[in-house]
Formats: sequence, C-alpha cells, structure tokens
Amino acid sequence: MPFMAHRRDLTQSVIGGNVCRMRKRQSWSATQIPDQSERTFVVTGANSGLGLATTRAVARKGGHVILAVRDEARGRRAMADLTAGLPESRLETRPLDLADLESVRAFADGLRRDHARLDVLVNNAGVMAPPRTLSAQGHEIQFAANHLGHFALTGLLLDLLAGGADPRVVTVSSTNHRRARIFFDDLSGERKYSPMGFYNQSKLANAVFGWELHRRLAQAGSPVRSLLAHPGYTSTSLQTGGPVGLVSLLFGRILSPLAQAADQGALPQLYAATAPDAASGQFFGPDGRGELRGAPTRVRLAPTATATEIGRRLWEVSEKLTGVRFG
Repeated sequence: MPFMAHRRDLTQSVIGGNVCRMRKRQSWSATQIPDQSERTFVVTGANSGLGLATTRAVARKGGHVILAVRDEARGRRAMADLTAGLPESRLETRPLDLADLESVRAFADGLRRDHARLDVLVNNAGVMAPPRTLSAQGHEIQFAANHLGHFALTGLLLDLLAGGADPRVVTVSSTNHRRARIFFDDLSGERKYSPMGFYNQSKLANAVFGWELHRRLAQAGSPVRSLLAHPGYTSTSLQTGGPVGLVSLLFGRILSPLAQAADQGALPQLYAATAPDAASGQFFGPDGRGELRGAPTRVRLAPTATATEIGRRLWEVSEKLTGVRFG
C-alpha cells in the first residue's frame, strides 16, 4: 500500500537511474513456507491482489483456504482459476462484505456452523481513498471496511482460532500508519474529509488493533498470536479501483511501473502467517529502500500504534460501534 511521502524517493530513483537499488532480495520466498496441509485459513479480499497471492501460496503448500470475498461471483472465478492450476488445492468461497457488520456476523455464523476450528485469519481486504461514502451502519467506508469489519470478524472467530494449530491473526497495515492519526472526534469525516487522510486513519487503526490484540492475548495467556504486515509499494486494484483525482493518477499510472508484483508484496503477510519464528506483536514489511519492495523483514511500528491510551480508546470505540466484545 503506497505512502504519499515516498514519492520523492521513487522519483529520485527514476531520475538518478538507481532503480537497481530496489532489486528484490531473495532471503525468504514463498517456496520456504512450511507444509500447511493440516491448517485452515481465512483470507479476506482473496479474489484479487494480495489476497489472491496469499491464497495461492498457501494452497500450494496444502492449506485449506476459505476465500472471504465481497463479490461472490468474482470469488468463484478466482477459485476456479486457482483450482485449474492447483487441482489438489482445498478451497472454498464465502461472501463477506466487511463494510456491513450484518454480513460480518453472517459470515462468522456460517463459518462456526461448518468448521470446528480455524488456524489463521488474514485480515487483508481494504478500500483506498474513495469519495466520502458511508457504510450500511453509517460509518466512513474506509474505517468501516478496513478496521471495524476486521475487528468484528476477529472477535467473532477468536474462539475458533483458540482451538487451532499454531493459531494466528495477521492484520495488514501500511507504512502510511506512521504519519496518520485517528480522528476520534470525527471518525466518519462529517466535519472534514480527505480521502487519503481517512485511508491513513484506517491503516493506523489496523496497526493499533494488531498491537493491542497482541497485548490483550498475551495478558490472557491465549495461544493465538497477533501479527502485522505491510506489502510496501505493490501493484493491485487497490490503487485503481477506489482512489480519485491525484491519488488515482499518481499511484494508478505515474508510479505504477515502480510497483512490485502482488506475489512479492504478499510475502510479509505470508511470513507472518506461516513462518515458525514469527512472534506475536511483530510487524513485517519489505527489506528494500523505504520498505517499498523486497523480501520480508521485521520493521517498526509507529509509537502511536503502541501507545497504551490510544489502543484502549480505539478498542472501546470499536466495541461500541460493532457490538462485538472479545471474550
């Protein structure tokens, strides 16, 4: 997920002929994912981009993947394409609109009805920089889909995860979270709205949630790990399917040649989801310049993301807005 402040670095790399500095490092790749044949994954936004790349990589290693998708027809097409290339893969598609809390509850109820346990939840789906839009429950769409939906989904599936094998929740954030703030006094942008400002808010909310979930799970002695990841600058429909104006022009066209492919961008979240040494509370991103591209490595969370008061406040607001309380 791109970061506006990186435009200078990207432009200087092109002008100075230094693109070679951003060559992919191969210290860890999807071929190193351990066998996943005994594990069940839920990947949100699994029909395209990072979600599809994550699903494909896990399926290759034998994992059972549940594709949680807003558009069920697209999800079925993605599953058919994956199955054509991986005939032995174990996949299923289920509808999930993260911006609608009723859909989140229906998805969780169906999963609990049909599955006794869950091993990994990858909170991957996202919306980026659309015109101001409200969700079914009246929340700003990016905060609703990127954060509130994933908060509710995680809470509703936590008991299934607690019974899983090496259970993990992986929440996908962005480098954008480091220059963001949460508008607690105007979460839906009623008084003032900026598409990128509220995208950044949602990505900070992801980071705060992932860290606060880690802290609370550890305090409770839960076996579930909470990890975070970001994909650097990766070419997906996120940059072209929602943004408007300058954001769309900049990331959808001008800088798109510098973006890495989704298979590479998915590596940090795949590492967080599968690597035996990935610990709860850790944040993974690309190891290249500016964390824009490269192989997965540990990266830093902004101090805001780990601030106790912000974590407590966001948690309380999220419980109130979703009606979901963690056990």
